[in-house]
Amino acid sequence: MAPFIIATLAAFMFIISIYFYLDHRMVKKEWRKNIHEFYHEGKKRKSIIVLLGDRFDRTEMAIPIYERLRSANISLTPSEYIGALIVSYMGVIILLQNFFSIKFPINLIFAMIALEGGKRILFLIRKNYMKQKLVEQLPEICRTLANSTRSGMTLTQGINLVAQEVAEPARSEFQRLAQEIALGIDFNSALKALEKRIDSREFQLFVATLLIQKKAGGNLYSVLDEMSNTLEERKILLQEVKTMTAEQRYVSYIVPVIPIFLVLMMNNVIDGFLDPLFSGVGLFLLAFFLVGTVLTFILVRKVTNIRV
Repeated sequence: MAPFIIATLAAFMFIISIYFYLDHRMVKKEWRKNIHEFYHEGKKRKSIIVLLGDRFDRTEMAIPIYERLRSANISLTPSEYIGALIVSYMGVIILLQNFFSIKFPINLIFAMIALEGGKRILFLIRKNYMKQKLVEQLPEICRTLANSTRSGMTLTQGINLVAQEVAEPARSEFQRLAQEIALGIDFNSALKALEKRIDSREFQLFVATLLIQKKAGGNLYSVLDEMSNTLEERKILLQEVKTMTAEQRYVSYIVPVIPIFLVLMMNNVIDGFLDPLFSGVGLFLLAFFLVGTVLTFILVRKVTNIRV
């Protein structure tokens, strides 16, 4: 009997000791967290590169870069974008030298041309991408405004509802519009500023509809509901056009890349294959090849760019 009681007490004391140990660990962890937040204010240390990047992002030189990135819907800061360009440039130089046997300083020139061409193609493809996203969200915006006015809300309250309900990038634009109206800016002037910022035919029609209905009165719900349905049908038609021209659009990307890749591979197989291109007639042929490649890309893109 005595060994059973001793074993039971030992097991009970073991369980109690584990409980107090776990409680001690939790208290210790919470204490360390409080001490860290007290001394470091909950912030991580930043490297000198990050601090310099943050300082550059606040300068006037970064404003045009930020606007260009924002119009292309690229979620990078100006300093991060410049850092990505530098890293990409060094990576292309290493790639050309190690895999395609293009030596210094020709690899520097080729890397600069490739980086500049890639950057221009990227912004050309994503040109006005944010405006396109806003236009795609316009049916939802019209529907939300129509439902808000039907339920008895004013147009200003409907705009506040849109600023809360819709996703980005329309949310930030309508939040700015709602803040401008709340600060006392005239409703018509705020809408005109929105139209100027987005600069789209669809938004021009949307703004004109709101201004006319606010001035002349009428059934705003039916107008916005009809506009929402029309824009939704137009969106479906655009998706069908993109699907039908998808093959041609991908051809426009592949056609310029294939000859460049083949020439570089031949240079890797045959030593000095590219040397004639940098002397006499070779320079003329190189320029002719580059111009022809660029024109091919532009012409194919023009053919597949069908406006609805």
